[in-house]
Amino acid sequence: MFKPFDQKPKPIDDLFMDWKTVYPNPYDKKSIDPYTKVRIILMNGIEVEAAIFSHQFQRHCADNDLRRELAMTRRVEQQQQKHINWLKPINESALETTIGYEHVAVDLTAWLAQNEPDQNVKNALDFALLEDFDHLYRYANLMSLDSDTPAESLVKSYVDITPGRPTIAEHRYPMDSPKYHVDFKKADIRTKLNTLIITAAEQQTMNFYMNIGNSYYTDLGRQLYQEIAMIEEQHVTHYGSLLDPNCTWLESLLLHEYMECYLYYSFYMDELDPNVKSVWELHLEQEIAHLHKAAKLLKKYEKKNWRQFVPETFPKLLQFHDTRDYVRSVLANQIELTTQKEKYVPVQELIQSSKFFFYQNKVNNDIKRVPSHVVIQKHIDQRQTDYRAEAKQNPVPELQDRAKDNVTIARTINGQAYDFVPDMNQFDSTYTTT
Repeated sequence: MFKPFDQKPKPIDDLFMDWKTVYPNPYDKKSIDPYTKVRIILMNGIEVEAAIFSHQFQRHCADNDLRRELAMTRRVEQQQQKHINWLKPINESALETTIGYEHVAVDLTAWLAQNEPDQNVKNALDFALLEDFDHLYRYANLMSLDSDTPAESLVKSYVDITPGRPTIAEHRYPMDSPKYHVDFKKADIRTKLNTLIITAAEQQTMNFYMNIGNSYYTDLGRQLYQEIAMIEEQHVTHYGSLLDPNCTWLESLLLHEYMECYLYYSFYMDELDPNVKSVWELHLEQEIAHLHKAAKLLKKYEKKNWRQFVPETFPKLLQFHDTRDYVRSVLANQIELTTQKEKYVPVQELIQSSKFFFYQNKVNNDIKRVPSHVVIQKHIDQRQTDYRAEAKQNPVPELQDRAKDNVTIARTINGQAYDFVPDMNQFDSTYTTT
């Protein structure tokens, strides 16, 4: 297996790219393999996280020598982000890219969950998996309505397009998003990598929808992006809370650089497109230099050795593959779950004064105005059915009717439509009020 610390790093000064190098040959949106596109979208998010983290580190650091070191690696990270993000061709629409983002969310989350040794983290992955899965379905119906384009043509048969936990049911009270954090000093390297990767991926999706959602060319599309962008905020809070807040900035820097090396090597080994493969190879070489630099800074400023935090050899490489059976299993068994503080509980076990229902009533008080529902209902009204692309029928009986969008599952008690407003003074005692 690959040992990044056995590699000879280049000087940072040798890593800067000229304009010819940094501007890549875009992929062909009609012929690109969906997993190549998934890798591109994920690595764009990873490099955005690298830049954001480095800026935050600088803003919390008073040592200008260290800030200068961060500025050096950050400049290369920013070039890498442009190099990757500009692989997207001019003729690919925002919605086509969005379908790719949700494909990333489904297959990445499923792979991480299947390879996660920490049960708390696995639970977090499985829970949000069903929500991104539903987002893919909602956006696919918008694409079918607006351009008569089948989203299946973009994702091929790599992922099913069918309802997950309905987006309308995903809106939860903010206090229910944070989860218990991982102790990185004790955690398996897979857990450290998985939590860093999924947080960066979801953060990039959140940022993407925050910035492009209002530019969609139909009013319903703008509304759908707005709604799902709010769920992505929940997901970033959800996943970000898993990261160890006790890590120092330099420990976190080392882990970030190790993660990037791990992903670039994983994708270099798996990539079939020669143009994109050359990008992964170049960036791996650059990240090895960044990793060695991070290890030196950790040693210099905190007197710590990199071996205290990461192993010499990478764990099992991240390799995208068909996860449809796994997703179906999670969907069948966890469709009714919601959150209550750090716990995942069936919605049927909540009491009527739960803040979940309070928040649902605040946000979704008029179901006919909930964009994720409207887009499906509009498709049904126009075509007598929703848009799906399923290898097998949806495993949840309540989600099998293609002429009706289910707005009660996972958000009501015993299937009864939500028709009560809890008394603010009589909330259950689960929460501490101030």
